[in-house]
Amino acid sequence: MKKAPAMELRIMVVGSSGPSQFLLTNAILGREEFSKDVTSIPGSRKNVGELAGRRVAVVNGPNIYDKDITQAKRKMELKRSKCLCIPGPHALLVAFDLEKISPNDIKTPRLVMQRFGEHCLTHCVVLLAYEGHLRGPSLDDRVLRTDWHLRELIEKFGGRFHVFNKNWRDRSRDRELLQKIERMMASMGRSYFSSRTFQRAEDSVKKEEKRLRKQREAAAEKARGELEDEYSGEQLCWRMDAYNAGVGAEIRAKAEMDNGWLRTSLARGLGVGFAAGAVMGVLVGAVEGPGGMAVCGVIGGAVGGAAGGAAQVAIEHLEDRVAPPARLNFNSIFINRFFTSARP
Repeated sequence: MKKAPAMELRIMVVGSSGPSQFLLTNAILGREEFSKDVTSIPGSRKNVGELAGRRVAVVNGPNIYDKDITQAKRKMELKRSKCLCIPGPHALLVAFDLEKISPNDIKTPRLVMQRFGEHCLTHCVVLLAYEGHLRGPSLDDRVLRTDWHLRELIEKFGGRFHVFNKNWRDRSRDRELLQKIERMMASMGRSYFSSRTFQRAEDSVKKEEKRLRKQREAAAEKARGELEDEYSGEQLCWRMDAYNAGVGAEIRAKAEMDNGWLRTSLARGLGVGFAAGAVMGVLVGAVEGPGGMAVCGVIGGAVGGAAGGAAQVAIEHLEDRVAPPARLNFNSIFINRFFTSARP
């Protein structure tokens, strides 16, 4: 009897600034997904691959301190990254450069909690990028003997850390990293991290998948009919499975990147804010007469819209203050296994 394959690990990579999180993704996947000079990305991304033989899905988003995007865009991409990692990450890997840790980085745990939920630190590991020839215990000893702010930072993440090479071709510590993640999962009952917004993301993605499937029903039935006309027996079953898996994967990918939650939440905040701001502006402008009412109404609407958008995001973060109990992951990995396994 064949041993059942291990479930896919969902990994959320978080960076404060600079290229560390992108170098970490390259190191996990064992390929150059991001060039070495990339220090920011405009949108969230998911890549799949293997870490020490274990299938992984790695999600990246803009850095916490990225100054190249607006606050509203950063908040939207945070939501998108959650959609890409539903129903929740097994591990959040928070990346830093070992040579560039500063006292300012002590704030990172608080910022991570604001973005993902109050209890997310139990699923976090600090990942430190280095460039050199130190190996194994020598690296860990260097970290433990380093400046107080790095030791304090690691302690805030439960004392869990791992040092990785900036050169993604160095695969010598892959197994150790995987073991650290698996030990952390075991201590949590092999559960993944969840929160109210991760649950909202999952519900929205599933709803979008249902909408897209209905939209494609006619085309899918036609394609299946053509397969039935051309193939039969075992070959038909194989072709049908391949077609259904491909369509399912495509629909899932589209739903994760664009769904009702992403389309409407920020717009709702902007709309409410604009209306409230416009009303207040008109009231203030009434003092100056009809002209003042018009001008102040426009200005109040613009200011209120911005405030409304920010308020909508703030509400969503407050929902994560108390995270619900983590749920076990029983998701099927059939689609990923189907496309990576050799056909006999």
